[in-house]
Order: sequence, then structure tokens, then C-alpha cells
Amino acid sequence: MTKKTLQENLSGMEKIKDESNYLRGSLVESFADPITASIPDADTKLLKFHGSYMQDDRDIRQERKQQKLEPAYQFMVRVRLPGGVSTPEQWLVMDDLSDNYGNGTLKLTTRQTFQLHGVLKWNMKKSIQAMDRVLMDSIAACGDVNRNVMCNANPYQSDIHAEVYGLARKLSDDLLPRTKAYHEIWLDEEKVLDRKEEEIEPMYGPHYLPRKFKIGVAVPPSNDVDIFSQDLGFIAIIEEGKLQGFNVAVGGGMGMTHGDTNTYPQLSRVIGFCAPDQIVEVAEKIITIQRDYGNRSERKNARFKYTIDSRGLDWVKSELNTRLGWDLAEERTYHFDHNGDRYGWVKGDGKWHLTLFIQNGRIVDTEDYKLKTGLREIAKAHNGDFRLTPNQNLIIANVTEEKRSEIEDLVEQYGLTDGKKNSALRQNSMACVAFPTCGLAMAEAERYLPSLIDKIEVIVDEAGIRDEEIVIRMSGCPNSCSRPTLGEIAFIGKGPGKYNMYLGAGFVGDRLSKLYRENIGEEEILQSLKPILFNYAKEKEEKEHFGDYVIRAGYVKEVRSGLDFHS
Repeated sequence: MTKKTLQENLSGMEKIKDESNYLRGSLVESFADPITASIPDADTKLLKFHGSYMQDDRDIRQERKQQKLEPAYQFMVRVRLPGGVSTPEQWLVMDDLSDNYGNGTLKLTTRQTFQLHGVLKWNMKKSIQAMDRVLMDSIAACGDVNRNVMCNANPYQSDIHAEVYGLARKLSDDLLPRTKAYHEIWLDEEKVLDRKEEEIEPMYGPHYLPRKFKIGVAVPPSNDVDIFSQDLGFIAIIEEGKLQGFNVAVGGGMGMTHGDTNTYPQLSRVIGFCAPDQIVEVAEKIITIQRDYGNRSERKNARFKYTIDSRGLDWVKSELNTRLGWDLAEERTYHFDHNGDRYGWVKGDGKWHLTLFIQNGRIVDTEDYKLKTGLREIAKAHNGDFRLTPNQNLIIANVTEEKRSEIEDLVEQYGLTDGKKNSALRQNSMACVAFPTCGLAMAEAERYLPSLIDKIEVIVDEAGIRDEEIVIRMSGCPNSCSRPTLGEIAFIGKGPGKYNMYLGAGFVGDRLSKLYRENIGEEEILQSLKPILFNYAKEKEEKEHFGDYVIRAGYVKEVRSGLDFHS
């Protein structure tokens, strides 16, 4: 650890990293222990760097306790999938793993990747090795490192998208930890180093980052990656049909802690412009700034947003320019239209692309809707690729003219939906996993939001605004994996059946929402929303979005900075 990161009262996590031998810990021994389905606490924290969380089924936690059984421990595995691009072969492997080792479902995440839920301890290694055989891994999908790099999912801006996606992949690969721990533990590669002092992490150092770090790449006019929620965002500047470079935005992050006003969501801010060939160097230097100056004593205040807010944006720009040895150029003009997905078939560069609505990203078969089976059959026939969107939806991309009719037949056979028959509210909805598997969840999210929307749809239908796009999001806790404070209507769990309700975020993801009602249940939610939605229908100006209206009408104040979030 450098002098700049030495602090008297290091958090417990810092000590675990220090003693981990570059993320090895006792993971090999813990996963070989046949006595329990769990692993020790220190190893659960290290396991995150390998792309997995230990969880248990909270639906049956009390029942098992009464039976004097340990909790139903299981593991979630998250794939590193830059830009959310998957081959049909990779899709089929993940589908197969979900049935053989998982809980029979796949989760498409808000960071454009797969999550496999319900994997038992004894099946972890087999799952990771199966992923490896089709060139997928879970390295650094979690933990105090750079996580899955997001990228605009629009495949029909073909040339631009291909170039930007290539850079997103390069960022993902170049910013990986260099420890061989993952390969030794899960892929049985020979252990070369026995002493930690012989191994180095040239960028991260032996203690890695103080907290997780997230990067996104946006291609205007679409802000589907929610670029201002990222620790580091690159906004593509397109002029005369060519990629000129990227505006650099720093310091976003959605997580907070209920009742702690020293924590808050924050929007990133643009600090300059760089050329395409400078993107990796800029990212590396910014990461080292957070490595050296981030808070290693208090994890609640360890994200990059707090490092910036405590020292100032000018300081960060100066420090970055010093480390680069050159200055970022002045930011360029850009414009965002939306942060959602565009459903249905679209043609671009001679290929077809079909965006399907996947409610809250859950791929599962039900009695009435064989979504998982239908997508499996499409993967068997498809010779293009799949794009997982930041809104948890799916694009069947690069379909040839010859293959389109076959894909359409399968879509019709299994009743797969592009969501166009849904209300615009549902089309712009998103929820995190929450219960029963997330250990942090305070309230339902994925399992509850669809039924809440059913009831809100009655109101919007009655008000005559079914086709008005309104971004609605729900998170089971304030860690905010579904980026709720960028929702025009947002709910963050406080306890079973209780939520804080927020209003007023920007439709394009450039403004935070504001607390409107605290700790309310469904009845109060509907009672609160009904008059606002009716007034919006009657009073909205031409092309005025809901988030803009509630600010103009005085329901909530505008929040452009997280520093004003609690005021």
C-alpha cells in the first residue's frame, strides 16, 4: 500500500485483502470442506473478486432454523461479459448450467451480464469450468476492482457500435486483476507462486481498490448505460459519422445507507475529452487515483464519488493530468434522448435485430409463458449474437435476411413478446433481484414490481397516459442495483412491504430523484401516485416528461447533485 493509502483504522475488509495472498485466502480448503454448504466469512468476501456471492434461500430460512438445519446456502455466479454481447453457444451453456446446477432460471442484470442463482458449493467449480470452455469467466465481476464494463447495446449503429464495443472489451481485459488466483482455484492451473511477495498487481497493488469501481461507455443519443451512474463514464462523440473520441465523466454511484446523510447517490460530471486510443490510459490513471486516495477506513464512504466530493472536481482533474503527463481536452457537445430500449425489429447494416421485453431480466419458463425454452430454441438456430441490455432486456442481434423468418416462427411459436402491448410504464420498468436470494434485501423488488405496475396501469389507463413513457424502478435495499434514484418514479425498500418513494429523475438519466414519501406500503403508494398522474395527464406541456413535470408542479425539488439529495 502506498503512503497515500495508509490509514490508522483500516476496515476489516482491508485486513482480509492484506492477508489473502492476492485473493487466494483459504478458498481451496473451504470449497473442499464436505461438512457444511457454506464457507467462512473472510472467504465469502474474497469470493466476490472471483465473481460470486454466497447467499441462502431466505424464503425457508426460518423453517430450516426450526428444523435445526443450517440455512439453505447457495452461490450466485456473475459472468464478466463486456458490453453484454454473448454468442449463441455461450447462451446455451448458461441455459444448461441454470438447469443442471442452478435454480432453473437465468438473470439478465442491470450491468449487461448473466447471473446464475442457486449453485451449490459442490457445483461451483464445475460451473466455472463449463463457462471457461466457451470463453466466459467471472473474474472481477464483483469485488473491489473494476467490474463488468457496460456499453451501449444498440447494434444497428453497426460501424460505430463495433468500434465502441471493441474499446469496451479492451477496457475490460486491460483492467483485470493480474493475480493467478482465479485460474489456480477454479481452472486447476498449476500454482507457480507460493509467496505473495513474489506476485505483483501493477495497477491495483496488493490491496486492490477501497470499493467497487464501475465503468460504462455510452453512444448518444442513447444513454441506456446510465452513464452518470458510473464511477467512470466515456461518452462517445460522433461527428460526420465517425468516432472522434470520448467525453470523460467521473464520480457517479447510486448506493447509499438509509438514515446516514453522509451517504448519497451521485451523478458523474464531465471533466474533459480524450481520443479513442487514450481511453485505457485515462481509465488506468483514474483507477490509481481512487486506489491511492479512496477511503479505506469506512466502506460506506469508500466509493470514488466520495473521494471526489471530499477533494473537489478541480483536484481530480489536476491529479489526472499530472499522472497522464498531458491534459484532457475540452469536453465536446453531445445530446441524449432516452435511457430505455427500443423494442421490436430494426434493420441496420443489412442485418435484423429484435429487442424482446424481459420483465426484470428473469429468464424462466412458467405454465403460460415458455420464455426460457423459446430462447433456447432460438439460440440453437441463431447464427448472430445476443445483446443483454442495461435495462435487463434482450436483443437477438445480427439476424440475416435468410434466418429472420425462422427466428420469427420461433418467436411466434413460444409467444415471445417485444413488450409493445405493455404500457409504456412497464416497458420502462426495472427491478433488482432482492428476495429470496439477496442477503441485503429489506423488501421485495423483482417479485413485487410487476404486480404493483398492474395496479398503477389501472391509474394511467384511466388518466389516458398509457403510452407516456415513464421510467419506474424498484430496489429491495439502498445499495440500488437497479439504479432507482435515476427513475422518474422510484421505490427503495425499507422493510417488508415498505418503501421510500422518490420522484423527479431525468428521463435521460441526467438528474436524481427526490424523496417524496417515506416508509409507505402499497395502499399509500397508489393513493399518493393517483392524483399526481391525473394532474400530469391534465397539465403536462407538450413533450414534457413526468420527472420534469413533478418538479415544475412543486411535488419535489430538482436534484442535480447528490450533495443536495438529503436537503
